[in-house]
Amino acid sequence: MIIACPHCAGLNRIPAEKLAAAPVCGKCKQPLFSGQPVDITSANFANLVQKSELPIVLDFWASWCGPCLNFAPVFSQAARELEPNFRFGKINTEQQQQLAAQFQIRSIPTLMLFQQGTMIAQLAGALPKSQFYQWLQQNAAKLNPVS
Repeated sequence: MIIACPHCAGLNRIPAEKLAAAPVCGKCKQPLFSGQPVDITSANFANLVQKSELPIVLDFWASWCGPCLNFAPVFSQAARELEPNFRFGKINTEQQQQLAAQFQIRSIPTLMLFQQGTMIAQLAGALPKSQFYQWLQQNAAKLNPVS
C-alpha cells in the first residue's frame, strides 16, 4: 500500500497488515501516523490525496468560521481514533485559495472523502461526532479495497 508521509509528503510502500505497527517514513524517519490532522497545501496535495492509497477525509475551513472552529475538536478526535484506517487533512481556504477554487468550495466547513484522488463523498456543514462517524461509516463502504 502506498502511504504519503504527513511530514515530508514522501511516498512509502507499507504492507496493509503493518499499518497499525507504527510505521515510519523511509525518507524523513518520522511516524507515518500521528493521530493529528495534516495541513494540506498545494505543495503536498498530490502525494497526500492523489497518490496515497489511504482514504483521506478533508476538512475545508477558515479561521473566521465559527462552525469550522466548533467542528475542529471532533475532526481531531476522529484523527486520533480512526487512523490508520483514514488519514485526516485540513485545508485552510484562506491560505489555499487555489484548492478551494479547484473544488468549488462555496460554504465551509465542507468535508470530502477521497481515495487515490477520487472524491467518494462530500458534505457541507459541521456535524456532531456521532453523525460524523456515521457519515464516515456509510461512505467507507464505497471505498475500493487496497492491497
